[in-house]
Amino acid sequence: MRIAIASGKGGTGKTTVATNLARAAADAGYRVVYLDCDVEEPNGHIFLKPAIRERRVVTSAVPEVDAGACSLCGRCGAICQYSAIVCVGDQVLVYPELCHACGGCMLVCPERAISERPRELGVVESGEAGAIRFVRGLLHVGEPMSPPLIRAVKQEAASEGLTLVDAPPGTSCPVIEAVRGADFVVLVTEPTPFGFHDLKLAVEVIRVLGIPLGVVVNRADLDGRPTRAYCAARRIPILLEIPDDRRIAEAYSRGELACDALPEYKETFRGLLESIWGDSRVISA
Repeated sequence: MRIAIASGKGGTGKTTVATNLARAAADAGYRVVYLDCDVEEPNGHIFLKPAIRERRVVTSAVPEVDAGACSLCGRCGAICQYSAIVCVGDQVLVYPELCHACGGCMLVCPERAISERPRELGVVESGEAGAIRFVRGLLHVGEPMSPPLIRAVKQEAASEGLTLVDAPPGTSCPVIEAVRGADFVVLVTEPTPFGFHDLKLAVEVIRVLGIPLGVVVNRADLDGRPTRAYCAARRIPILLEIPDDRRIAEAYSRGELACDALPEYKETFRGLLESIWGDSRVISA
């Protein structure tokens, strides 16, 4: 099963839930792969403390123009929907950071003046955190497009056992790429006006994708009545409510998992996993 942990905004406790769920599942005997797809700001390593064994560079193909062979017909620019290649005057300009690597410009060039060269996007690192296989993506600073790197991280998903995808926050393209193919999505929220607003946006996105989902409410001691009413009205299961426990915040500040620092939370997150199994079967049926 592949479970994606996402949130409509940052700071809700998404990675806290994802990493503790990974540890609880591994301790319960599951074969677990943790994929940190928040490639712009990955921080799962702070809590799982993996030993990195492998590192590979991820590239994307971008066009390269042979000016001597180019006839300046402009067909390459006409087919590109992102203006990554444009014919201006007596030259062809290429903007690699806008290229989506479709190869269309190369296919339509009548002079075969366009070839492709690799452009580095970032790296994928993998290793072990105890019994957990750990994989994360690191996007190069300034790189505007993260979905290709997220796809590379997801290639490391397990064919058996449990894969946990720690998605980026928000509702944009990187989130959609991260949760695509998931069997279930856990949306982590907090009972604040901003948290409630962004939860509704995230629910709309996941519902469009047709993926079963449930909600985890963090800092649940705050007024969560609007969130509970919203979930009840839309038949969205609230899988877990995590109290506003200062001890969890203190463990977080030390880079410790709540499961390790506070043993009672190991059962809490194991119960969350059991709730996901149950709700995914009911919702998918």
